[in-house]
Amino acid sequence: MTTLVIMLLGMAAGCFFPAGRKKMNERVQLACTLVLIFSMGVGLSRRDNFFSELGVIGIQSFVFFLIPTICSIVVVYVLTRRFMTGKEAGAGKQAAGGRPSGRDPMVFLALGSLILGIGCGAAFPRSAFLTALTDHSQQLLWLLMFSVGISVGMQKGILTRLRQYHVKILVIPFGIIAGSLIGGVLCRLILNYPLNEAVSIAGGMGWYSLAGVSISGLAGAESGSIAFLSNLMREIGSFFMIPYLSRHFNSFTCIAPAAATSEDTTLPMLMRYTNEETVVFAVLNGMICSAFVPVVISLCY
Repeated sequence: MTTLVIMLLGMAAGCFFPAGRKKMNERVQLACTLVLIFSMGVGLSRRDNFFSELGVIGIQSFVFFLIPTICSIVVVYVLTRRFMTGKEAGAGKQAAGGRPSGRDPMVFLALGSLILGIGCGAAFPRSAFLTALTDHSQQLLWLLMFSVGISVGMQKGILTRLRQYHVKILVIPFGIIAGSLIGGVLCRLILNYPLNEAVSIAGGMGWYSLAGVSISGLAGAESGSIAFLSNLMREIGSFFMIPYLSRHFNSFTCIAPAAATSEDTTLPMLMRYTNEETVVFAVLNGMICSAFVPVVISLCY
């Protein structure tokens, strides 16, 4: 809720933000995004047994990441093509709205920041600077959300356009939740996993911290580790899927891989590769998916 309030404040500020400072605001978003990804890498390297978990259960985690994510993308694409009648539900090459395409360096910058963060965290586990950075990542996220809000607020008439969709704003989160759960069932068949555990892992929808801790307590450490890694992979994988989806599908489909993270960490990538209207949908989607994650997990046990 705090994130949403900060973004709304940014939108209010954006109504009065000088158009000539738009590029500066975009640079702030880029810097905050890369530092947050770096901080994520530092945090991962400092997690107990992270590297050993990655080697032992990496394949199962990858399956639990890939299948639910693809199912979410397919379901959201089909539903938005059917029910979302605005121009953003058109062909993918049109949906990018003039955003970067082709060999945009953002993907490589994001990957480099993550790898650098993991390396620095492993090499300097007691660094006071890195500790301070990870401890203040939430404040950095708030700054990023305020900056994104400014970008949205600079777009005149966006709220009027959103009101035209009415109940259709629920199409995207419904598609993501349904696709993730279907993916969990498929993972159960592929990996011969207990159905309730498979569905709960897929139902994490990118919220790796909550999914990992919750499922560890309910199903054991191994399932909790798979939940953590697979949902972490979904969040990181979104950074690399969004540019491709923006060129070949519609803008709304770009929200699908991000799932619950579309309201915060993956939002800058959506901002970069789609448009301000889709960003507002992404925030609403993230809130709804995040609310459903603990519900799905608890219903599975």
